[in-house]
Amino acid sequence: MRVAIIGAGWAGLAAAVRAVQAGHHVTVFEAARTPGGRARALALPLPDGRELSADNGQHILIGAYTDTLRLMRTVGVAPEQALLRMPLALTYPDGAGLALPDWPAPLDAAWGIARARGWRPAERLALLRAAWRWQRSGFTCAPHVSVAALCQGLPQRLQREFIEPLCVSALNTPLHEASGAVFLRVLHDALWRQRGGSNLLLPRTDLGALFPGPALRWLQARGAAVRLGRRVRALHATGSGWRVDGEAFDAAIVATAAHQALHLQVGADASLPAPAAARVDAAWRAWQSAAAALRFTAISTVYAQAVAPVPAPTTAAAALLPRPMLALRAGADGPAQFVFAHDQIRELPPGAPPTRVLAFVISDSRGERAALEAAVAAQARAQLGLPVTVLRTVTEKRATFACTPALARPPAHVAPGLAVCGDDVQGLYPATLEGAVRSGWQALDALDAPDA
Repeated sequence: MRVAIIGAGWAGLAAAVRAVQAGHHVTVFEAARTPGGRARALALPLPDGRELSADNGQHILIGAYTDTLRLMRTVGVAPEQALLRMPLALTYPDGAGLALPDWPAPLDAAWGIARARGWRPAERLALLRAAWRWQRSGFTCAPHVSVAALCQGLPQRLQREFIEPLCVSALNTPLHEASGAVFLRVLHDALWRQRGGSNLLLPRTDLGALFPGPALRWLQARGAAVRLGRRVRALHATGSGWRVDGEAFDAAIVATAAHQALHLQVGADASLPAPAAARVDAAWRAWQSAAAALRFTAISTVYAQAVAPVPAPTTAAAALLPRPMLALRAGADGPAQFVFAHDQIRELPPGAPPTRVLAFVISDSRGERAALEAAVAAQARAQLGLPVTVLRTVTEKRATFACTPALARPPAHVAPGLAVCGDDVQGLYPATLEGAVRSGWQALDALDAPDA
C-alpha cells in the first residue's frame, strides 16, 4: 500500500518503520524541521561559551521498554552504547530510599524493599504485604480506583518516598487523580515481569540521536519519502483510499498529538457515496469528541549549573551527585521530584572541563517560570548543598495526558484506511516512549480493521 504518516514523533516513526518492513510505500509528513515530536533535542548554551545538546525534557527509559529497545536496534542504534543502564534506585540525597540489586525479578524488588534505608521494619513489611496482595490480584483493580485509594493504609512515608515518585514519573498525575489500574500495570511490567525490567536507562546522547534521526536515515535508505517542514491540513476519503492535501494514498495514519489532530480537516471526497461519506464524518466526529475530552498536564525541566567549582568527575568521589539520578523531596519547599547530573550520564570530550549541569524535573508542573526557578534553586541548596545558577527552563504544557481512572482514550481505528497513533491513544501504557512505539504498531494493524 501507499501509506501516508502524518507526524514524525516516536509513534509515527515506529509506524513508518513497521510499514516499510511490511513492504508498504511510505511517505512521512512532519510540520517541524526536525523529527522527534515532544521528545526532541535542543541547544543549551553555557556561560563559558560552550553549547550542550540537551533535550526538551529529561526522559527516562526502563528495561521493560522491550519494544522501544527492539525498534532502536532495528534502525541501527545499539542501546548498550546509547543508554546508561543501572538498577532502579529511588534514593534521596541523604541516602534514604530504595535501591534494587541486579537480580532476577521479583527477587530484586523484594530485596530492595526489605533493605530500604530510612524505612522502619514495619514500613518495609507493609509494602511487601501490599506487593503480595497486588500480585495475587494479577496486578489488576477496578477501573475507577485511584492510586491513592489503591495504596490506602500504607504508611505515609512509603506513599511519599516510594509510591508518589513512581506514580508521578510514570503517569505524571497526582496520586488522588491517577489510575490505579495503569499504575499496577506499570509496576508489574517494571518490577515483576522480567530481569532488568526495572533498570533505569538514561540517554547518553540527545533524544534526536537516540532514535528519530537514525529512524529517518533508515527509512530514506529503504525508499521512504520524508517531508520535513510540511504541515498537513486535510484528509479526504475516496473510493480507493485517502487524499492527503490532495495527494492520493491507499491509507493514512495520523501520528500527531491528539490536541493537534483536532485541527485536521477530515471528511469525504465528493466521489464517495453519501452513506459512506456520512460514516466517515460520524467516525471522525466521535474520535474528535474522545480526543477533546483528554486533559493534559505539564512537565518542566529546569537546567541549572552548580556554581561551586567541582573537579572533573573521573572518580565517584569527584562526582557532583552520589548517583546520576536522585529523587528529591518535593513539596512546599521545592517542586522538583528528580535531579540528573549531566556529566555522570554523558561522557565528556577528552580534556573538557566538567559542565556541572543539573536537570531538575518537575512533573505535573504548575506555576510561573520565575517562581519555579527560584524554588528549584532553593531546593538545590537545601537538599543537595549546591548553589546553582539557572540556565534554561523548558515547560511542555501538554507533555502528557492526565492518566485518570476509567479514562476513555481515543481509539486507534477511525475509518477504513484511517488510523491514529500516539501515546495518548487507547492503549495499555501511560504517556511514555514505550506507549508511543506500541501505538505506532497498533495503528498499522488498525488500518485493516473493519468499519465500526
